[in-house]
Amino acid sequence: MTSKVINLGCRLNAYEGDVIRNLIAQEPRSRIVINTCAVTQEAERQNRQTIRRAVRDNPRAEIIVTGCAAQINPQAYADLPGVTRVVGNEEKLRRQTWSHTANHPQISVGDIFAAQKTAPHRPDAHGSRTRAFVQVQQGCDHRCTFCLIPYGRGNSRSVPLGPLVQQARHLVENGTQEIVLTGVDLTSYGPDLPGAPTLGQMVRRLLAQVPELRRLRLSSLDCSEIDADLRGLIAGEPRLMPHLHLSLQAGHDLTLKRMKRRHRRAEAVQLCKELRDLRPDIAFGADLIAGFPTETEDMFQGSLDLIADCGLAYVHVFPYSPRTGTPAARMPQIDPAIRKERAARLRATAARALETFLFSRLNQPASLLMEAGGIGRGEDFAPYKLDAPQGTILTFTPNAVRQGHLTFTSS
Repeated sequence: MTSKVINLGCRLNAYEGDVIRNLIAQEPRSRIVINTCAVTQEAERQNRQTIRRAVRDNPRAEIIVTGCAAQINPQAYADLPGVTRVVGNEEKLRRQTWSHTANHPQISVGDIFAAQKTAPHRPDAHGSRTRAFVQVQQGCDHRCTFCLIPYGRGNSRSVPLGPLVQQARHLVENGTQEIVLTGVDLTSYGPDLPGAPTLGQMVRRLLAQVPELRRLRLSSLDCSEIDADLRGLIAGEPRLMPHLHLSLQAGHDLTLKRMKRRHRRAEAVQLCKELRDLRPDIAFGADLIAGFPTETEDMFQGSLDLIADCGLAYVHVFPYSPRTGTPAARMPQIDPAIRKERAARLRATAARALETFLFSRLNQPASLLMEAGGIGRGEDFAPYKLDAPQGTILTFTPNAVRQGHLTFTSS
């Protein structure tokens, strides 16, 4: 029997799942590792569902649960039938955790706030011919009132430039066309490193030292921390893709205050305007939460209007999910049916915004990176459908929108 890793949740989990896969590859035991997410109650439900399925389908394998949910509440996962071990987020990155010669306790979860390291950057990592994720930062020092993630990831810590350059060079040499820099709180990169480089300074140096890299993309950014160097790169560096995903969460100042966010609505709108002035072809995505505690209809309308006011193309909508132990869970709650209805309205508005964005790209040449299944992604992350080999970068001019993709039709 073979071992496998099942990743749930964010891109950082996917990156760390690759590290785990590499660590267990040479071990003789058959293991199913479930790398869990804790961002919402729905994520927790999916964790348990995945674990039950893994236990049912792999009766002879060890079932090992790790990730943020396991870090935050290890005993709850250790008590699930069929679970062999529970491993913390720091422990899962250690080679000795996976050694078949050691006697391991059922729960190996330490104090995540004592963690000092990020996932190891492997010079032997295999690049794909499309894109690869590179972790540059881990943890979060902020305490948004709705969020448990700092308790699963610990304090913010940054990866020095040297290992980043080494891994990026290796990936490019092995065919990777696009690298995505990822982290828990990407814009907090650098204060813990010598010289306290900003995210923008790190990106500029990385691009300078890996000139062969064709495309560089950033994952989610906090709009209150976009530094001057990063703005300069957005304006003038063609290898930095014109696509930013912003952690906005809400479109009303009182909601943002109660979330303990560090920006206000007008600042988010102004940022999008300024960056669009610097890079007219830029596209924005964002996270928005529907039904946060105390949210009135007027406050919710602010989030609906934010989609147009910021010109958002890609919106991830989350119905508010109370997380035990967070301040927001102790606030007056919105009826779950109202949360669900508001999330549906947000998604409908977001779908119309995406359609408008895609139609605005018709009859314009676009540089695409081809993925599997005939799907290509523009520099602005717009999805295209055409028949072309995976891993190639090509120029394509669409004339139609079909099923959420830009394409070309002769009819």
